[in-house]
Amino acid sequence: MSEDAAETLAVDDVVEYCRTQAGLLSGSVETMGEEADELLDEIDQEMAEIRSRLETLPEDVPGTETPSTADVPDASEIDVAAIEELQEELEEKQLLVEAKQARMQAFQDLAADYTELAEELASDVADEAEALTRVVEFEADADAPAYFDDERRTMVEMAAESADSGAE
Repeated sequence: MSEDAAETLAVDDVVEYCRTQAGLLSGSVETMGEEADELLDEIDQEMAEIRSRLETLPEDVPGTETPSTADVPDASEIDVAAIEELQEELEEKQLLVEAKQARMQAFQDLAADYTELAEELASDVADEAEALTRVVEFEADADAPAYFDDERRTMVEMAAESADSGAE
């Protein structure tokens, strides 16, 4: 195998690494999307619960006195505190959904950036060292390690570990 083929293969490996990272991030987005959907379902259920409790409240409309019916509870029987507690829980879940959506967007953006970097490396870079340098700089700038589980080490983390062990 020629030296050029070895360098191209190494750059191809770096390109594949970027594509793999993008795929992992996309998978995380799918998982977060499912979690957000579950939260939204819970919000819908809680909204229905609040509506049903509020519908049981007697209407306070001035007019002719009508006899009380067994279907309409006395206002003193309504647990306003429980309804307010449900509302607070609902608001907390809505904030969680918003945070999850923002996180999903950040993951999607990083996945797109990895994909773009992979394309740039595949078309513009022939030197393995340059490809690795660009990936490490990209990951450092994007704080990429924060997006991955502890089991998945990024190139910037490996470079930092290598630099630390070389300094000892």
